[in-house]
Amino acid sequence: MSLIDRIGQQVLFSFDPETAHGLSITALRCGVPVASRPLRDSRLKVSLCGLDFPNPLGMAAGYDKDAEVPDALLGLGFGFAEVGTVTPLPQAGNPKPRIFRLTRDEAVINRLGFNNEGHDAAEKRLLGRKGRGGIVGVNIGANKDSADRSGDYEKGVVRFAGLASYLTVNISSPNTPGLRNMQAREQLGELLSRVMAARAKATRQPPVFLKIAPDLVEAELEDIAAEVVEKAVDGVIVSNTTIARPTLKSTAHATETGGLSGKPLFERSTTVLARMRKLLGPDRAIIGVGGVDSAETALEKIRAGADLVQIYTGMVYAGPSLPGRIVTGMLRAVEKDGLKSIRDLRDTRLADWLAKPI
Repeated sequence: MSLIDRIGQQVLFSFDPETAHGLSITALRCGVPVASRPLRDSRLKVSLCGLDFPNPLGMAAGYDKDAEVPDALLGLGFGFAEVGTVTPLPQAGNPKPRIFRLTRDEAVINRLGFNNEGHDAAEKRLLGRKGRGGIVGVNIGANKDSADRSGDYEKGVVRFAGLASYLTVNISSPNTPGLRNMQAREQLGELLSRVMAARAKATRQPPVFLKIAPDLVEAELEDIAAEVVEKAVDGVIVSNTTIARPTLKSTAHATETGGLSGKPLFERSTTVLARMRKLLGPDRAIIGVGGVDSAETALEKIRAGADLVQIYTGMVYAGPSLPGRIVTGMLRAVEKDGLKSIRDLRDTRLADWLAKPI
């Protein structure tokens, strides 16, 4: 970490996690300088699903829930940013406190519950950035009390198809009761049919990704992969937070209810990623998320089968210069191996990750 990052972390860690998150959004919105000029190199470009990513590193959904600072995030060095999760109607989410730092593990537990300002607010902000360029995805979800959750996802497609570089169908948060049940094959088939039909009717048809949980067994992964292929979904994001609790060093908040993210998620999420690559074959897009906190962990996701990589919790502990450091490290790895493109690293350790149990 740089000195500025260390000072910034000390300041933010003096506040509770949710207040600190709000302050970081405010800093980006106000244009506080927090990173050097983004690195550009043709060897880092990734063309995927009709989109040209300047580099493979993105900001995961969950940070910029209401599409307040996507352009500021791109300015940190990210090749793309994903906003949301946004639901049709505003909702407050679960009672506070609902975010907990596990500092010794460089991890976070959250049970936010899709707190956001709703479609109207996000749409207004995204309309305001039209024409600025950059790849900005929109992560769509369902309201907790919705009588038709699949219908909420349809509404998200209709509302944001013309504004999003891509859409992410998020059915993998553990913090909305019953949401993960939509990953079961019958429910998933109905949901994806409705989502893809809604996209087909849209004037503009962005790629659609499905975001899945890491807490799935082999048979469940097989069912998901089959539905993704059958419904012609463009890709999968692996993975959301975990409800499992691997061995943790922290004791203060380790038993809190919610999804665990950060370093302890890396192994499981990467193993599931490799399984999905095998099941989906070489041509379907996969974005790897979970425990990325360095160039090496980002590169390992690619070696395990990811086309692109996302981070979030890693920045809580490493600061806003982390994206730039990861992208620089990626380029050094490409140069060291004498590669023409970072794409040449994909799947190079797939067999090793497939050998690990899930």
